[in-house]
Amino acid sequence: MSYTDILFSTEARIARVTLNRPDNGNAVNERMAGELADVCLRINRDNSIYVVIITGNGDVFCRGSDSEAELAQQPASAIAAIECPVVAAINGDALGQGLEIALSCDIRIASDKACFGLPQVASGLIPMDGGTQRLPRIVGRGKALELLLSAETITAAEALETGLVSRIVPPGELTGVVQKLAETIAAKGPIALKYLKEAVNKGMDMTVEQGLRLEADLYFLLHTTADRTEGIEAFREKRSPEFKGE
Repeated sequence: MSYTDILFSTEARIARVTLNRPDNGNAVNERMAGELADVCLRINRDNSIYVVIITGNGDVFCRGSDSEAELAQQPASAIAAIECPVVAAINGDALGQGLEIALSCDIRIASDKACFGLPQVASGLIPMDGGTQRLPRIVGRGKALELLLSAETITAAEALETGLVSRIVPPGELTGVVQKLAETIAAKGPIALKYLKEAVNKGMDMTVEQGLRLEADLYFLLHTTADRTEGIEAFREKRSPEFKGE
């Protein structure tokens, strides 16, 4: 499938997905939502991809959706289903469904010029692409309700303070910072990366005891992989491991 409203490329185990409607604030429309759903399935089928970067074209990440009709599309849910780690490079405003897309990523690093908000209630609507569920899990119930009910927009500095993003950097440094992080992650064993993400994400909805059992199960499964053997041998031989996802 060829894409119009997103750009997709892969290099050295890193996939890059760029929201590509800069003249419209990279707003989600039906075609973009469909392309995002397709590319997420494509990523999950490609064992050569160890980490994904999602960003926007131009100086905006994503300013919501084109119309109320497009709100029925759920690209954030498709992104959340990606099995390998996903890093959001938030190069500008992330509003409405754009913030929901960012929330579906595992790590969020933002330009210090970006703004964030879920303003749907101001139009008599509520978020429906995960905003009401993912935001409180990231920033806490009270802060999430304040942002959701007020429909206010916050700055990058405020987003950092609340834990909505893990780091903010000057716009000119964002691409390099995110690329370096992605390369660091991509140097690790891909099976371990997926299991680690699964343990954290699923564990958030479990009791501690259930989460510990999941962690133990995934840990022992890793012992059956060739990557685990390679990791041990590389450590003994004092060299960098060459993981193959097997």
